[in-house]
Amino acid sequence: MIVVFVFIFGLFIGSFLNVVIYRLHRQESFIKGSSKCLFCGHRLYPKDLVPLFSYLFLRGHCRYCKHRFSSQYPMVEAATGLAFLLVFLYVFPGANLALASFVDWFRLVSWWAMSAFLVVIFVYDLKYYLILDKVILPAIIFSFLVNIVLGHSVWQMLLAAVVGGGFFLAQFVLSKGRWIGGGDIRLGALMGIMLSWPQVLTALFIAYILGSVISVGLLLASRKEWGDKVPFGTFLSLATFITLLYSHNLTNWYFSLFS
Repeated sequence: MIVVFVFIFGLFIGSFLNVVIYRLHRQESFIKGSSKCLFCGHRLYPKDLVPLFSYLFLRGHCRYCKHRFSSQYPMVEAATGLAFLLVFLYVFPGANLALASFVDWFRLVSWWAMSAFLVVIFVYDLKYYLILDKVILPAIIFSFLVNIVLGHSVWQMLLAAVVGGGFFLAQFVLSKGRWIGGGDIRLGALMGIMLSWPQVLTALFIAYILGSVISVGLLLASRKEWGDKVPFGTFLSLATFITLLYSHNLTNWYFSLFS
């Protein structure tokens, strides 16, 4: 039963992240103000804002003007719910809370927050082809402090941040900004702080595999043409989340490729 509550909690956080993404783009506060329909401006009430279920019940339309909402909303809610559930099951295998320590609870809440940062980065870059410093810089500071509490080596985090950020900085310099943007450099540093050394290498490898496979699929499906921009921050954020949860097995697998 606890896993159901965790998933529902993640749905509500995902609903809030949708507000964050929308208002960041409009440069509005996501703390103040009530929710409104983007098309008719009608205030949305709690019955209109139940994550996932309101969208399904209303068949993706505004209750008041009948305009169709973007599928982004239920997808972000469901993805956040799933991410929160996966983190919970990693920290508490089998949903067993009997032997939970303070460190376990701290890791759970902290990794939920990290996951929320990654969801915002993923969706914002996918939608707007932009990685915001307003998201990246607080995420770097938060992750650095969290990992210190969790006992990570400061030097290994800094090394990973230099490698992750430096990898994209080199590409930025070589291409004179044509291949990647400055946001990718800072996202590379965030990956290093979140994952530490050498797990950041695994995340970079996974990101390029994901990017290559999906890009080829888009080309074959005629959804993209050769030379079109690809929001690489989406692959980096997804690879970071995957590595955060499964770093030990993935890192061993990654280095086994070169042994």
